[in-house]
Amino acid sequence: MNEMKPDYSDIIDMPRHVSTKHPHMSRSDRAAQFAPFAALTGYDEMIDEAGEQNAVAEDSVIFTAEDLDAP
Repeated sequence: MNEMKPDYSDIIDMPRHVSTKHPHMSRSDRAAQFAPFAALTGYDEMIDEAGEQNAVAEDSVIFTAEDLDAP
């Protein structure tokens, strides 16, 4: 089978489509669509706070040998 690589010569010189329904989007607005964002505002702070609380709670727990041997 002979595969030909398309060179797009049939469409390369065609004019670019410009919508009549939608206004042209500015470059900064277009870039904002792809910028990283925080979907859950404050989530990172909440996780950090919970981690700190757990660290304090773990430090205050004292295990005895009997606790460790319990089933």
